[in-house]
Amino acid sequence: MPNLDQIFSDNGPLALAAEGYRLRPQQLEMSRSIAGAIDKHEILVAEAGTGTGKTFAYLIPALLSGGKVIVSTGTKTLQDQLFNRDIPAVRAALQVPVTVAMLKGRANYVCHYHLERARNEGRFFNREDVKYLPLIERYAKVSSDGDKSGLGAVPEDAGIWPFVTSSRDNCLGQECAYHKDCFVLEARRRAQAADVVVVNHHLFFADVMLRDEGLAELLPASNTVIFDEAHQLPETASLFFGDTLSTSQLLELARDSLGEALTSAKDFTALPDATAALEKAARDLRLVFSQDTGRLPVQRALALPAFNDALTGVSKRLDELVSLLESQAERSEGLGNCWQRGQELAGKLRHWQNDSGLEFVRWVEVFSHALQLNATPLSIAEIFSKQLSSQARAWIFTSATLAVKRDFSHYQGQMGLLEAATGYWESPFDYEKQAILYAPPAMPDPNSSEYTESVVAAALPVIRASGGRAFLLCTSLRAMRLAHGLLREAFDKEGLEFPLLLQGEGSRTELLERFRKLGNAVLVASQSFWEGVDVRGSALSLVIIDKLPFSPPDDPVLAARIEKINREGRNAFMEYQLPHAVITLKQGAGRLIRDETDRGVLMICDPRMLTKSYGKRIWQSLPPMKRSRELKEVEAFFAQQ
Repeated sequence: MPNLDQIFSDNGPLALAAEGYRLRPQQLEMSRSIAGAIDKHEILVAEAGTGTGKTFAYLIPALLSGGKVIVSTGTKTLQDQLFNRDIPAVRAALQVPVTVAMLKGRANYVCHYHLERARNEGRFFNREDVKYLPLIERYAKVSSDGDKSGLGAVPEDAGIWPFVTSSRDNCLGQECAYHKDCFVLEARRRAQAADVVVVNHHLFFADVMLRDEGLAELLPASNTVIFDEAHQLPETASLFFGDTLSTSQLLELARDSLGEALTSAKDFTALPDATAALEKAARDLRLVFSQDTGRLPVQRALALPAFNDALTGVSKRLDELVSLLESQAERSEGLGNCWQRGQELAGKLRHWQNDSGLEFVRWVEVFSHALQLNATPLSIAEIFSKQLSSQARAWIFTSATLAVKRDFSHYQGQMGLLEAATGYWESPFDYEKQAILYAPPAMPDPNSSEYTESVVAAALPVIRASGGRAFLLCTSLRAMRLAHGLLREAFDKEGLEFPLLLQGEGSRTELLERFRKLGNAVLVASQSFWEGVDVRGSALSLVIIDKLPFSPPDDPVLAARIEKINREGRNAFMEYQLPHAVITLKQGAGRLIRDETDRGVLMICDPRMLTKSYGKRIWQSLPPMKRSRELKEVEAFFAQQ
């Protein structure tokens, strides 16, 4: 491998290609460690503070390694950034002839078969869908990849997309008349031929671990797998190593079965009636619960007679539909596919109803328009570590938040990486000069009824001093809505003219764009804005966090994991809950300083950071900012700008 010292030097290829480049020792050291792990086919868990430049630190040795590389990211946004910006920049600077492909889940690609069926059937939710259909048809004819992100005229969350894309369930595979023109297959062919393939975590686990789709063939050929935003892996892996069945899947089966029946079995009138019966049963199951969203342990759900009755109804209607589909399966590929899907869903439902074993926790999740039955593994460590040992290759796990006070044991234990090498690199930012960690005095207990009012009261003088330019990050949607209302009242009462934005008033991208342009706004948000948000410059100079982000103890998966750890004689709070909260807090805190010229205040309102014995571990895990409990110091800091 070429000399990394020379590549990262002040007169190396990076310096020549990128304006304003300068050598960062942390970036070079991290790149050396990754190069060593790639060379020796080792596992490396690496935390690099904000501003280290971890993307280039792993891309340079990866592109120079000469082997096949899979890079997996936390979000499709970062996936697009890597494919469209970062990798082309490194490739050009190093002048290496590597080929690159991007692979997304099949729901991101237009499907010719389902597009034709949508046009013929014309069953849509609203007029917007009807308007979008010809745009998608034109795009499918001229696009080289069929990726829906390339059609900006149709919003990514438009209701028409499920009608014109395929899923693992409803893809006809080789039986499809459009098999040769399939955008998904073309994306896989490109990935097979490329030196570097960019995927996201959801696709990685859905495809590689479950041996589902396109990556199952890719992984054996790869020499290196790199996970960026690796702190998201435990949750993503739990989702895919478990099992889920949702009312949405049942409704899709009913919809697709009806479509196929009207096309290929018009004379068999029993099928439309059976699809309508399943659709009603699935909707009735969702309507058992009055709340919009929530998670319930299986015991609480099964204690409701209405839930048991509705579940029995779904099971009966699903079995009836499967039986009818079996009798018509040979009449078309589509009907045969629906029969197979129905069998699979019926099997999942029986498995969930009959318990899923001691190592799984069963629970129910309620969404606005759907209900999901889940069986989640209590631990993914053993399952995942088996994947790692299946073949010799390098595995790199990197993020800005993996450790607690430089200790990686929590993350390593979760992922089955106890033998892995670790690396920790501090951010190159000068936090002592650039930022203050402010803990307001005299805050009440976070569980008290007036806590959010106290947060807003403590935040107001700081927001005034900062001239707006703030995120208020809450640990619950309820607290977020209450804080937003209280701030609105206070701004009106005091004549403060800072624009007030609320998560949910638009997409995350739209809200961030407005926040940046306004320059003095206050954004009140919850989970969506704790990570993956990058606002550089003075538009964001204050991040307020209402509470330490401990997961709610009544969450069914967390409760089961706590019980298991404590049953084994270990301390679940210190070993699991606290490290998880620290890693989440580091993500929220990381929104503040994004550049060498940024200045700002991180305000953490929760008094437990100072009053509890574990509090020291929390603030010592945060960047080394100057710490203060004095409002005057904060006001003076902002006055210096």
